[in-house]
Amino acid sequence: MPRRFVTLDVFTSRPFGGNPLAVVLDAQGLDDAAMQQISREFNVSETVFVLPPKNPANRARIRIFSVAHEMPFAGHPTVGTAVLLALEDKLVKGTLKIEEPIGTVTCEVTTQSAGQGAGSRKGAAVFTAPRKGELEEVDISRAACAEALNLDESDIGFDAHRPVVASAGVPFLFVPLANLTALARARPDEAAFINSLGGFGEALYLYTLDEEGDADFRARMFSPGLGTEEDPATGAAAAAFPCVLLDAENRVDGHHKVRIDQGFEMGRPSRVDLGFTVKGGQVLDATIGGSAVVIAEGVLHI
Repeated sequence: MPRRFVTLDVFTSRPFGGNPLAVVLDAQGLDDAAMQQISREFNVSETVFVLPPKNPANRARIRIFSVAHEMPFAGHPTVGTAVLLALEDKLVKGTLKIEEPIGTVTCEVTTQSAGQGAGSRKGAAVFTAPRKGELEEVDISRAACAEALNLDESDIGFDAHRPVVASAGVPFLFVPLANLTALARARPDEAAFINSLGGFGEALYLYTLDEEGDADFRARMFSPGLGTEEDPATGAAAAAFPCVLLDAENRVDGHHKVRIDQGFEMGRPSRVDLGFTVKGGQVLDATIGGSAVVIAEGVLHI
């Protein structure tokens, strides 16, 4: 049967930047194997399958597949799908609740749809992370990170920032780098990941202070274990980033805003807007925001 699909670039307001996303709008009747095959056919970092919600008060239920396996939660699929569903509903501004395997995610959405051609259908969404980030008690040496990334040990870390594993639903090894030069020089490979980091190397999120641009941090994410060599924008990692920051920094009580730029080294500049609230040295909540633009629409004959 024909199934409509849409592709978007997410965490960007311009076509051909950000993180590509495929969304299959008519996913009823597809089993797990079919969804995985379709994801491999699109061959982008994640593909979303839209289904009727279990709770009729919610807008939709979604399943998210990388080219390797299903994901319980991911940031750019949440932002992109929220924008697309709002465009489908002709919703200019409002709230959508989307059911994901990790739980129901609340998204605040704004859209615009004017004119014809690339970039004419776009919008932005901010969602509250469905789970607070937590650090895992593991010991990852700077030497092991340097070996996995083909860097010097002196390139790993800055100030009090150290390699840590954190998760807000999807675990990442967060590796702070000394500067933007080290970030650009990082050259990981899957064999080095396995040799140096074992299971902790499935998804590495590298970050450093943005000394040259107008963001707070610049980041890169490598995940050969998830079927993606490098990811242009990683909202699930950003959702866990507040607890990583508090591990190394003293943040006063209140709301904090952090902008993360990613994807520049691979020619797909992305902007992730992170917000989080601190009370008593603990992160109470986090929000992830960004833009998305429709790139293509078509039909799957499956």
